[in-house]
Amino acid sequence: MTYRITGLSPEPFAALFALNDAALTKRNARRVTAAADRGFPCRVSLRNADKGEQLILLHHTSHDVATPYRSAYAIYVRELAQEPADYIDKLPPVFEGRPLGMRGFGEDGLLKDARLALPGQADAAICNLFANPEIAYIHAHNAAHGCFAARVDRHEGAAG
Repeated sequence: MTYRITGLSPEPFAALFALNDAALTKRNARRVTAAADRGFPCRVSLRNADKGEQLILLHHTSHDVATPYRSAYAIYVRELAQEPADYIDKLPPVFEGRPLGMRGFGEDGLLKDARLALPGQADAAICNLFANPEIAYIHAHNAAHGCFAARVDRHEGAAG
């Protein structure tokens, strides 16, 4: 069993960086400067922003389904993130050192199972959830803050 973890496309967020603070506020977003090298996880690059980097903090619908499990919350996007991250059978840097809630969903958008993955346990949790054939994809969330971290899909083919 292999899996693929992908970052969000940067396209929907690119225009936000040109907006002034008042326009961002109208969109429920804020311009943020990373105050440290950790704690500002980008959902496009799936890595933490470097201290001093510009980000947008915004409300994002991560699970846009017509079920009770539709979900939205705040995420960060780095201004310098130009391409979505793509990890096959590897964990992205934003998973390191964080407890994660792993939510396994079926093709119908309904929750089928979930796992709590403490630091160092994400790979095992992903593989365990995908052992259930009803689970089509997984949403990883930071367990403490609840923010969407990344989507995990089944991946057919050789590991890379």
